[in-house]
Amino acid sequence: MAAWVLLALAPVAAGAMFGFASYYGDHMVLQKEPAGAVVWGYGEPGATVTVVLSGAGGLVVMKKTARVKGPSGTWTTVLDPMDQGGPYALTARQGSENVTLRDVYFGDVWLCSGQSNMAMTVLQIANASQELAAAARYPYVRVFAAAPARSNVELDDLERIDLPWSIPTAENLGHGNFTYFSAVCWLLGRYLYEALRYPLGLVEAAWGGTPIEAWSSPRALRACGLLGDVESISLQQQLSGPQTPSVLWNAMIHPLLNMTLRGVAWYQGEANAFLHTDRYNCTFPALIADWRQAFHAGSVGQTELLLPFGFVQLSTYRQQGPADSFARLRWHQTADLGVVPNARMPGTFMAVAMDLGDERSPYGSVHPRDKQNVAHRLQLGARAVAYGEKNVIFQGPYPTRAVLEVTRGLLNITYSQELVWRRRDMRAFEVCCSSPPSPCGWLPAPVVAVESRRVTLALAGCGGLVLALRYAWAEWPCDYQSCVLYNSWGLPAPPFLLDALAAGETPGRSQPAGGREMLLLPGSWFSRGI
Repeated sequence: MAAWVLLALAPVAAGAMFGFASYYGDHMVLQKEPAGAVVWGYGEPGATVTVVLSGAGGLVVMKKTARVKGPSGTWTTVLDPMDQGGPYALTARQGSENVTLRDVYFGDVWLCSGQSNMAMTVLQIANASQELAAAARYPYVRVFAAAPARSNVELDDLERIDLPWSIPTAENLGHGNFTYFSAVCWLLGRYLYEALRYPLGLVEAAWGGTPIEAWSSPRALRACGLLGDVESISLQQQLSGPQTPSVLWNAMIHPLLNMTLRGVAWYQGEANAFLHTDRYNCTFPALIADWRQAFHAGSVGQTELLLPFGFVQLSTYRQQGPADSFARLRWHQTADLGVVPNARMPGTFMAVAMDLGDERSPYGSVHPRDKQNVAHRLQLGARAVAYGEKNVIFQGPYPTRAVLEVTRGLLNITYSQELVWRRRDMRAFEVCCSSPPSPCGWLPAPVVAVESRRVTLALAGCGGLVLALRYAWAEWPCDYQSCVLYNSWGLPAPPFLLDALAAGETPGRSQPAGGREMLLLPGSWFSRGI
């Protein structure tokens, strides 16, 4: 189906149509309380627009008025916070003209963005026929998809829509390959609905083969030393989508800023394994901070300033891949701190996906078909971080302490959670024994024992000098669901790169018997030529 052309974008001075902006329509979900939903549209400059929300039998629930601003010819109002539920009718009147949207619900609205792994549709994933058949059971999870578009200037509204607000069906969830509707977005919304039991609105804005620079505003790019102009980005032939800085921000994100949101889900990064990989530890946190500020301002403060932001850590690409750009990108996705939320990325949550590789995927191994586990891990993070569920475990085990037993050649690593040792024949840990400024000489450190929360590594060939430690540092770290370490809930331990420094004689700290405690700090080996 061709993208819907939005006639409401005709110049107002030429007698533009009166009505709502592009992403309001029948079957839509508006953000529920405690926020107020922003509603806007087009009209005759200087005219007064009356917006009426009505319930069953036409009972008026709320009435708002707004003046159409010139020369933009737009009007905006903020609805009073509404409880979850519906259906409602939303009517805008200007003089004798009126437009009514029907079957409107209030719930939570999530924006889903990124590149091709976000754009993969339900038709393309594992158990697709079952997932498509299940669509009819979720009529209160509504879907909307912006059409891929680029612009050299910031647009106030979407130019085209692939899927207007719709009740989910097998056809609109699986329209084709990399079109609509996003499988990760749909499954995230479906799983959240099963936990929350109220309406969810899902907004897809994704384009395959696109780097983060295209989704970033000039303001965000300047924060990372990128000027936001064409010359600042060296184009990469292996990327299929637009690469010019800010062109997708301009056409696909900026138009949505007036929308009141509950959260964002992001699946992007593969393109930046080939482009400005080692700037991602700046460009990604900068994009998050910038989107938050922009959506907060665009919604007149209704979208919270610390908008929950979830993302998928990169999965896999090639078996035996010689490069480590995917491993570096995974690390940079956490702002080089290993886990989120953290000080540089507050209010975020991450789904680890490095154990979901799919070498036989008909869409290429960079597009794994298991999106169910991706969405499951994302919704755990959303429930813990966005919804504040205290007892939800949403991330795998991470190192907290290390003790070096020099005489026995062992390194004991303490983890934050109970461990499940799933693969005993893999060499996932490596240690660096070199002295800076020499490049790091990484040596395998076999696992010799896994106890409740402790892993013991053998340091053959490293002696008593351990300068850094890394885990799962590969383009394809393990086979499907077969990495070395998980927790009791089946969540994989995330990859890491840590400097291992002697703790020294700290007042009040006693060294463990028979060993020397090491401080595990986020790794800084990129500047030393790893």
